[in-house]
Amino acid sequence: MSGVKCLLDTNVVIGLLKQHNAAIELIEAHQLDLSQVFISQITRIELLGFPGLPKEEEQRIRGFLQNCLVLLIDEAVEQQAIQLRHKGNCKLPDAIIAATALVHQLKLLTLDERLSKLVNRTP
Repeated sequence: MSGVKCLLDTNVVIGLLKQHNAAIELIEAHQLDLSQVFISQITRIELLGFPGLPKEEEQRIRGFLQNCLVLLIDEAVEQQAIQLRHKGNCKLPDAIIAATALVHQLKLLTLDERLSKLVNRTP
């Protein structure tokens, strides 16, 4: 495992669950131990709150989430998300995920190039 601590964006988790090459390659490139990664509370909500989620899919998601460290939305994340929304044209869930990575000084792993650029340009 690399020494870099990472927060996974929702699209990476979905990619891993569906075994998409792009998500797998991203994890492998960072040599991550998936039992030591972080996710935002909003990612958990997005994954489990999907309308019509089949029971077996929900169980797979819950199994994956048991191995992740979930970071809750607090006032610091809220304030950073507000700043990100002012700076860039991003959706609220993306702003919360990016803010969580920034506040906790984690590298954001995402398949969304726009979101990656937003986080990387923020001081």
